[in-house]
Amino acid sequence: MALDRILPFAKVVLKKAINVGDVVIDATCGKGNDTVFLSELVGADGQVFAFDVQEVAIKQTANRLKGAGIENVTLIKDGHEQVLTYISGEISAAVFNLGYLPGSDKVVTTNGNTTWKAVVDMLSLLKVGGVIVLVIYHGHEAGKVERAEIEARITTLDPSETEVLRYEFLNKNDAPYVIALEKK
Repeated sequence: MALDRILPFAKVVLKKAINVGDVVIDATCGKGNDTVFLSELVGADGQVFAFDVQEVAIKQTANRLKGAGIENVTLIKDGHEQVLTYISGEISAAVFNLGYLPGSDKVVTTNGNTTWKAVVDMLSLLKVGGVIVLVIYHGHEAGKVERAEIEARITTLDPSETEVLRYEFLNKNDAPYVIALEKK
């Protein structure tokens, strides 16, 4: 297929913004897939901060990192909206997978208010040319609410400071899609 699927597209965007030695954020580490990917991009001299509110997600990510011999990740069992509590320096990228942790309690989900606070705070840390990638999973009720909240707020960003792109398949109802932000 000539068109990138959603997750490969998100990775293409991240690869363009991240260099060896950078500091990046996995805002929802889940099972650790993006955490490992980010770790590989920043290399041994870089740093990944990976957030999740669920102990099971932190443990799954920790096990995946240990199995891969990865040591440049700091796991944080806290909400991504607390990012400024843990990080004060410049970042080159952040990635969010919104919704719930697959295979776990679907009652525990990300939500628009905390996600938006995290996005705004991460924008304040983001270097020029850096990106924030949000993968929006809206095939469940909480996801639909979060999607509406994020979309309403994201359109208020000043285009002279932040470019906002939406990448989605228009003929697939409830399919996840990407919103990518680039700091100008």
